[in-house]
Formats: sequence, structure tokens, C-alpha cells
Amino acid sequence: MWKRYRWPILLGLTLVFLSLGLIAIHIAVFHNSHDVGFYLLLDVAFLPLEVLLVTVVLHRLLTMREKRSKLARLNMVIGAFYSEVGTRLLAVFSAYDGKVAEVRAILVLSTEWSDRQFLSVHRGLRTYVPALCCTGAELPPLRDFLLARREFLLRLLENPSLMEHEQFTDLLWAVFHLTEELAARRDLSRLTDADLDHLRGDMRRAYGLLMVQWLDYMQHLKRHYPYLYSLAMRTNPFDPAAQVEVS
Repeated sequence: MWKRYRWPILLGLTLVFLSLGLIAIHIAVFHNSHDVGFYLLLDVAFLPLEVLLVTVVLHRLLTMREKRSKLARLNMVIGAFYSEVGTRLLAVFSAYDGKVAEVRAILVLSTEWSDRQFLSVHRGLRTYVPALCCTGAELPPLRDFLLARREFLLRLLENPSLMEHEQFTDLLWAVFHLTEELAARRDLSRLTDADLDHLRGDMRRAYGLLMVQWLDYMQHLKRHYPYLYSLAMRTNPFDPAAQVEVS
């Protein structure tokens, strides 16, 4: 323990003895201990305010700035995820979803959306329960797609900045778990009903997290990157009329 805190302890003791030495020199030269005591007590009186400003106010401002910087970098990672994996997955899952008309009605984005509208839709997605109706014979393309991007998912999971975003971390783990579940089956066309229900449960988990995180990311793009938001609207997996070409 001494070795670990040796440098801070030595520095602290040095500064204390240096201060005491300078006070002693001041008294010896000017022979005025009254003024030294007065100003010393005055400085001590202001010390709680200085502690408040430095440790509470300034520290919080620096922490908020650092957090915004980390979230900005993390949103770049989220963007890469949806470009490489997420948007395609949403299209696949929504094609399996028998109730997709319910979310399509609220997820057709526009430039007129306000933060309040994003919040309202976000709350609705939190309680939405999809009805995935896929069969085992329809799953091999999904498995192959995810397996082709397993290394990409692993690299994302290794990113230490993900610790700052629990929701996105949960999403990555859900997608990665689904990938492993699909890869572990030898023949997806011969699944039992119970096993197929198990896979549908994994898909529902990933699908729900994908939708909520996608909406949050769309709100981020609308606030800070309107040109990327424009592309996202033209590639919206929930909008049947979406087309990437500008007409």
C-alpha cells in the first residue's frame, strides 16, 4: 500500500512543510504573527467555498463535457452497427412480424418530428410485443447474414466505450446470442415447435432492443446530422414507400 500511495503522500507532506516554512520565515522577518494568523484564518474560511467550486461545480461540468464527448463517439459506433447489421436486421424481423402494421404507423419518420414526438413513440415501442411468425425453413438466410458479421459484432463488444451505454450493450449481446443460437443448430428446417419458440423468443428480444435503439439514434441524427437523417428516412426499414433515390 505504501508503494502505491508513496508519491501522493510525499508530495502532500512536502507542500505542508513548505507552507509551514514560509509562514515561519514571514514571522521571523516581519515579526507580525497577528497578520499571519488573520490571513491564514481568512483563507481557511474560504476553503469550503473553494472545495465546493472545484470538487462539485467544476468537476460536474468537466464530467458532463466528457460524457457528451464519449456519447458522441459511441453514436459513431451505433451508426456503424446499423449500417452494417442493424438496418438489415430490422427489415428481416419486420418481415416476420405479423403485427408490423402497428409500428409502421408510428415509425415513418419526417423532418417535422419534435423531441416530444420521439419520446412518445419511444414509450410506445417499450411496450410493443411483436408477433414473429417465421418457420425454421425461413431462418437460414438470417443465420448466414449474422454469421458473416460475427467478427464485426465481436469487435464492437470489445469496445471499452460501450460501458457508457448499457442499452446498446444489451442490444449487441442479444444479437450476438441470437447468432450463436442459430449457428448451433445443424438443420434449421427440422426444428421442434419448442425449439422454434425458443428462437423466436431470442429474436423478439433482439427485435425490441433494435427498434428502441434505432429510434434513439434517429433522434440523435435529426439533432446533429440532418444530412444523415435524410438518408435514414430514405432507407427506413419500416416505411414501405421509402426509396434511397431523391425524387
